[in-house]
Amino acid sequence: MMNVLLVEDDIDLATTIVDYLEIESIDCDHASNGLMGLNLVQRNHYQMIILDINMPKMDGLTLCSTLREKGMDIPILMLTARDSLENKLQGFEAGSDDYLVKPFSIKELVARVNVLAKRRSGEVKRLIMGGLTLDLAQHTCQIKNKILKVSPIAFKLLEVLVRASPQAVSRQQIMQAVWGGEQPDSNSLKVHIYHIRKQLDAEGCNVVLDTVPGFGFALRESGEGES
Repeated sequence: MMNVLLVEDDIDLATTIVDYLEIESIDCDHASNGLMGLNLVQRNHYQMIILDINMPKMDGLTLCSTLREKGMDIPILMLTARDSLENKLQGFEAGSDDYLVKPFSIKELVARVNVLAKRRSGEVKRLIMGGLTLDLAQHTCQIKNKILKVSPIAFKLLEVLVRASPQAVSRQQIMQAVWGGEQPDSNSLKVHIYHIRKQLDAEGCNVVLDTVPGFGFALRESGEGES
């Protein structure tokens, strides 16, 4: 079942949305303010977020930009009564993926939720995992604020693994994502994995590049997946 988060301080509207989404087999958690929403996002995994702009404690624009600064690429749909072009641009600049003006059709909301939940957000500027930071705009990789020298291929490989973390990614998926249709022999992947693992170890990073026998690779923070 799809799992989404609704951050909306209008309790009547929130109840209507949650009830309708449940009818559509969409599980929806609700937060009545931005701080509560931030707390839920940090504790749970959501496929997308429905976010109101005008809220107490932390407004939607601040919450959205905070999530993007943390490197979270969860798709975000903004709900607001503000319908001017300037207001919409503010939402997109904060990192939202879509915009729906109140009042709106619940059916249209569900349609947009279904579309957004199937993809990662393209608005995220950084991916952060433990002490590892990937700056997607500058194409730089940092460990504990030290910039590492990585090739474009290694950077793309790290991006694929960080986005999927803590889940493993198959060798075939990595090859397709990194090299596309012009794939080299499998030794090239092994060499890049070796060098990335060596750099992570050398810098004492708390991120570990694991080999999943017979499948592929997974990037995890130290301690994840351990019994």
